[in-house]
Amino acid sequence: MKILVFNAGSSSQKSCLYDLTGENLPPRPPKPLWKGTIDWMGEDSAEMKIQVNGVVEQIPLGTISRQEGIKRMLNTLTTGKTKVLDDLGEIAIAGHRVVHGGAEYSQATLITPPVKAKIQELCALAPAHNPANLQGIEAIEQILGDLPQVAVFDTAFHSQMPEAAAVYPIPYRYYEQGIRRYGFHGISHGYCTQRAAEILGQPLTQLKLITCHLGNGCSLAAVDGGVSINTTMGFTPLEGVMMGTRSGSIDPAILIHWARESAMTGEEINALLNKEAGLKGITGVSGDMRWIEKAIQEGNKQAKLAWEMYILRLKMAIGSMLGALGGVDALVFMGGVGENSPAVRAEVCQGLGFLGLRLDGEQNSRSPRDCDIASPDSAVRVVIVQTEEDWAIAQDCWHLGKAC
Repeated sequence: MKILVFNAGSSSQKSCLYDLTGENLPPRPPKPLWKGTIDWMGEDSAEMKIQVNGVVEQIPLGTISRQEGIKRMLNTLTTGKTKVLDDLGEIAIAGHRVVHGGAEYSQATLITPPVKAKIQELCALAPAHNPANLQGIEAIEQILGDLPQVAVFDTAFHSQMPEAAAVYPIPYRYYEQGIRRYGFHGISHGYCTQRAAEILGQPLTQLKLITCHLGNGCSLAAVDGGVSINTTMGFTPLEGVMMGTRSGSIDPAILIHWARESAMTGEEINALLNKEAGLKGITGVSGDMRWIEKAIQEGNKQAKLAWEMYILRLKMAIGSMLGALGGVDALVFMGGVGENSPAVRAEVCQGLGFLGLRLDGEQNSRSPRDCDIASPDSAVRVVIVQTEEDWAIAQDCWHLGKAC
């Protein structure tokens, strides 16, 4: 079964093609047959990168719409040095990461007109992502007609959160209108939860895990027996810990103050909190953790402050997840920062020594993927998991494709 996976961002389109043979899924993620990425770097500039068997082609696209870019990207599947198919009709099913699925969707779902309508409705809650997800779905409809398509929702993993965690402390009627905590990064949290249990060699149903997805966007989840019972992101991906360019949670009265005193519009506040805050807001330069760590070594005081704020808020969030779980068996790090920054992991774990958590410094410094890096005498395990969102989406497609 050939499965096409789409993972759309606000300014990027990542895709890959898996070829799954046999009656069962492989135990570990196979290497994709083909990978394609488009980055829209500005209004007049887009670049496409295609990877097949070690061959990498970079193709400037200039000014191009998302749908036309997707069409150009899919053409590389059947032409030139990156050809892996004789015809696009060989693709059996396509899967899409959809950021917001609201309260309706708790699992991967075949895309129908009502599902598309709901994704469209939820664009108001995920304006940077759901429209891009929808454009990818519509592009496949135009190019491949009635090919089965699957929506894999980032909110689905958190859909079983108890009301005490999901409801905001505002008049209950707003919860009934859909103003509630949904949680995000669910595909990553779900996959890494399963993988952590495999690495630890323990049944997932018996584990209490705190999963830390740390990238440009960051979120934590409290996972009890495989079920997310709390998470740091909420109504939108803005809530929670400090991130690359997002503020995370702040006193809501600040927004009231801005609206009253400086007459800032909702759009201006939204842009500030999502694009100009977080690590970038404090440094004034960058929200990239690699830049932060380098700048600290060069004596940059604002980079040091940003670092200290980031670590403190991570520790505070871990504490809140710990309280929700009533204990923890393992701390799981994933995402670009979680997987690649020994310093972040070390600083966070150093603050958790009172739990009996002991990090193996040598193991941690090597940043090994899919590995327990806690010392043998640690009361809490520490696991690095390489998140595989595309493979998680492909697995859902495989199951639904078999059922069709």
